[in-house]
Amino acid sequence: MSVQKIVLFYVFAPLADPEAVRLWQYTLAESCNLKGRVIISKDGINATLGGDIKDVKRYVKNTRSYEPFRTADIKWSDGLGDDFPRLSVKVRPELVTFTTPNEVHVDANGVVGGGERLKPAQLHELMDARGEDVVFFDGRNAMEAEIGRFRNAVIPNTDTTRDFIEEIESGKYDDLKDKPVVTYCTGGVRCEVLTVLMKNRGFQEVYQLDGGIVRYGEAYGNDGYWDGSLYVFDKRMHMEFGAGAESLGSCIECGERTPKFVNCVHPSCRSQFLRCEDCTAAGKHPECPECMEQSALANS
Repeated sequence: MSVQKIVLFYVFAPLADPEAVRLWQYTLAESCNLKGRVIISKDGINATLGGDIKDVKRYVKNTRSYEPFRTADIKWSDGLGDDFPRLSVKVRPELVTFTTPNEVHVDANGVVGGGERLKPAQLHELMDARGEDVVFFDGRNAMEAEIGRFRNAVIPNTDTTRDFIEEIESGKYDDLKDKPVVTYCTGGVRCEVLTVLMKNRGFQEVYQLDGGIVRYGEAYGNDGYWDGSLYVFDKRMHMEFGAGAESLGSCIECGERTPKFVNCVHPSCRSQFLRCEDCTAAGKHPECPECMEQSALANS
């Protein structure tokens, strides 16, 4: 029986010819029958791919044979077999689109001037030593935090990564600039850049959770400071780190706890919202809140 796996990884490293790396990565992933998304920039690679475990292992081995990607931290999880609709490999100006390409500098050791890395156990040591002074700062889009987040975390008002600059320059987080701030995101890539941007704007003691939520969940399951489900960017749409994890999300129709995001019924609308399996099966609440409001106004 085929065993399906998904791998998530990134590497910040200077690439002299991103287009050549793109062509190689596309050819390699296609030859391994993988689907998913790979982003290449002059600063490195960010990838999420899935397929049969033998094919994924072959892809990982070949990717690590390229010296800049030799030390890639590969995060593995179980797939469903049709987790991605296609293979996409693109060159972009930034690995993560904060729209601040000139603020990020990368050398052979990775991002220059980012926050101090904390392994999961080191995070617990910091919490033991500093307690309530420690602030968790979510580096993801606000929607992702609806179903899971670190306890008492600050959730910036962000629909996309582009919104973070306006958020951290707004003044609403200035009271955190002298506190120990631990940033976190799914696999760690967004915090590599976010910590630089925060330090450049006056945050004095900034940390990044090494390996992101994925590595933390692998280490502590449901027994640490993480609560709920993790939003993921494939067909699964969410994952949990142990039996009995309760999502923090609530069904828009009945209010029951659910980690299940669904798409708005209107093809032109790209919004996702939370709706439990029972309400989905019953065809209830097919529209997102914004489209419902517009429909009500149109019919009034």
